[in-house]
Amino acid sequence: MRLNRTGVVAGVVYLVLGLVWTWLAGASWWAAALFVLIAVAGAFVPGAANQVSMARAYLAVPAAQYSGHALYGPLAVVVAIAGLSDLVDGTVARRVGSPTNFGGGLDPVVDGVFLGALAFGLALGGAFPVWLALVVLARYLLPALAGVVLLAMGRRPELRHTLTGQISTTLNLTLVGGVALLRGLGVDPGNLVIGAEIVLPIATVATFVHLAIALRSRPAVAASGDA
Repeated sequence: MRLNRTGVVAGVVYLVLGLVWTWLAGASWWAAALFVLIAVAGAFVPGAANQVSMARAYLAVPAAQYSGHALYGPLAVVVAIAGLSDLVDGTVARRVGSPTNFGGGLDPVVDGVFLGALAFGLALGGAFPVWLALVVLARYLLPALAGVVLLAMGRRPELRHTLTGQISTTLNLTLVGGVALLRGLGVDPGNLVIGAEIVLPIATVATFVHLAIALRSRPAVAASGDA
């Protein structure tokens, strides 16, 4: 990978927006530092669709800030924007060119960054169980680690979306994001949290089982893009 014009331009735009938000929100220096780190990494990410996906990595910073400080109104806006970016990136990929192997791998990474920050922020604010936040993080972290291990073994993973992975990500965005949205509307999300405690672990296990089957039946497929 190398620096590319799309990544640099998008990174500058995202960084400026992030620094403006840091100033307006009165966030600490760590927020600005994270925006800089994400922008540097994003400068090496090719393609307009992938840069739309990168928005969720940047949005993880205000998501953590707002959820950790129980500022649920602004958090609801952040979650809505993140959900919109998840819908738009695939459309952009199909319009400007066919979806790529790299894009298939990037999508779950930025999903994991955003949802992990959101879930742990909600847990810190007392609106979400800590153990369930760990499940959300494991859903994305473990497959990524599996891909890294297989790359270290000299096996190139085929990164692509799978049905279980797409369902799992949709459920995570809907349930975890739904808790934030309901809090923002001043509605008790208790029933939604109970549903998340049941559904998210099952969806996560199903994703891991699918990944294990893929590893066993097709050794060349190290990790699926959304598994």
